[in-house]
Amino acid sequence: MTGKNSLSLTNRSGLTMKRLKKIVKILLISIGVVALIMAILAMTPAPFWIRYNMGMKRAGIHRPPDYIVVLGGGGMPSESGLMRCWYAAKAADRFPRSLVIVALPGDTTDPQSSINGMKDELILRGVAPERILFEDSGTNTRAEALLVKSLISRIQNTKFKCQNSRFKMQNAECRMQDGKFKMQNAKCKMQYQSINQSVNQSINYLSILLVTSPEHLYRAVLTFKKAGFLKVDGLPAFEKDIETDLSFNSGLLGGKRYVPDVGDNVVLRYKFWNYLEYELELLREYVAIGYYWLMGWL
Repeated sequence: MTGKNSLSLTNRSGLTMKRLKKIVKILLISIGVVALIMAILAMTPAPFWIRYNMGMKRAGIHRPPDYIVVLGGGGMPSESGLMRCWYAAKAADRFPRSLVIVALPGDTTDPQSSINGMKDELILRGVAPERILFEDSGTNTRAEALLVKSLISRIQNTKFKCQNSRFKMQNAECRMQDGKFKMQNAKCKMQYQSINQSVNQSINYLSILLVTSPEHLYRAVLTFKKAGFLKVDGLPAFEKDIETDLSFNSGLLGGKRYVPDVGDNVVLRYKFWNYLEYELELLREYVAIGYYWLMGWL
């Protein structure tokens, strides 16, 4: 019996190893096929246009924003952080009445933190410090949307308290008058209810402008709309290519003859690698969109 049991276990382990090898083989082949497809696509302008269309699908400034929300994408300094601040500062200059919210998790008491670095960059580009607000706790787009809404709600409630204090003064005046008290007091109550209702509704109807990377803008706009904002515009932070011709002649630069001259092949030197990076960004973003859709956040 012992011999049969050991033989049975050996057969099972052998079958398990075969299945495992088969799975690994299929996985490696799949990875290879995907890598080959990505390499082929990187030789074409397809990644550029897919990313461009994704950035422009929800882009556009259709109204003056009440708030410009800069979504942080990395530390400071970083490529994404600096570009987003550059675009946000341009928007703030165009709309001088808008407040600017920097949404990036970090320590606002630390002058060297990335969130303060974004603020410093905005100030450097002409945005007044008193216009800049922080949302420093959200660690993903969904959390940022909810926390930005909470921040704006607190700001609007502060304005409401000022209006409420005026209401109390009006109500006191009503009490000093005997004959017209009931009518004026009713009018004061109606004004109070109207103010309270308008504050609750205005939070959703306030216009916001999101500034983020092109591939992220589509998901960001939908996420903020799902959080309750009804007027959401988008500004994609596209990078700009250099205008100068970057071709060269390796022979004139002392290059060796037996090494291929790729001086005129800008696609191989630059665009291929940039497009590979675009593909990885797009792949990650499509996965994130799928996850957000499953979670009901879009």
